[in-house]
Amino acid sequence: MATSVDSLDSFDTGRLPAAPPGPVPWVAMYHSVGDCSDDPYRITATPERLEEQLAWLRRRGLRGVSVADLLAARARGDGRHLVGLTFDDGYADFVTDALPLLRRWDCGATLFVLPGRLGGDNAWDPLGPRKPLLTAAGIRYAAAEGVEIGSHGLTHVDLTRADDLALKAEVAESRERLAELTGTRIDGFCYPYGTVDARAVRAVREAGYAYACAIDPGPLTGPHALPRVHIGQNDTAWRLRLKHRLHRLRRRPVEGR
Repeated sequence: MATSVDSLDSFDTGRLPAAPPGPVPWVAMYHSVGDCSDDPYRITATPERLEEQLAWLRRRGLRGVSVADLLAARARGDGRHLVGLTFDDGYADFVTDALPLLRRWDCGATLFVLPGRLGGDNAWDPLGPRKPLLTAAGIRYAAAEGVEIGSHGLTHVDLTRADDLALKAEVAESRERLAELTGTRIDGFCYPYGTVDARAVRAVREAGYAYACAIDPGPLTGPHALPRVHIGQNDTAWRLRLKHRLHRLRRRPVEGR
């Protein structure tokens, strides 16, 4: 039977404390927050829907936090009532539409950005509208507001298809650029497209990241391949309840040492 790539390494980074084995944390995956009238990839939730979802969390005694805060709480034996909130790609609407709602509901979040596309757009999506990405100033603003900044690679490429040179640039160079841009240590990584293999996990771990997020990493599940649940415009209260219940049943534990 395949074993987790990180099962023996866990949080051995000196940045996040080791967590005991237990159910995988519930981490929600968002992308854009804004107009979803033209949304072929279903990556957009309206501000109204996001607010409904944050309100649903609070009614159930849950609170959204950054992945780093979630993992640190779990390592302390806490975190039962915390949910990780992640926003991929670094869309400009995070600052204008998502951040005010996170503040209103006293939630934290992790924002995974692309330092090789600052001020650009989602050129990797062949369909749908072009969505502007945050500039360097926008990322600094989000960081100053308490948002955890993580890397989504340099330019949003499938790491499982990248050659060794590109893999190192996407993983290690992106971390260095973001650390310089924000003036803070960058602990989190997010695999573009959610695709991950053992080689990509190893590169992320060796680059010094404390954790990394995927989507459904299967036997690679571990601190450097955390599964997440996609949350979008169609996720009303009953769908959120179902996803929350099914998540722990479908995912293997994350081991710690």
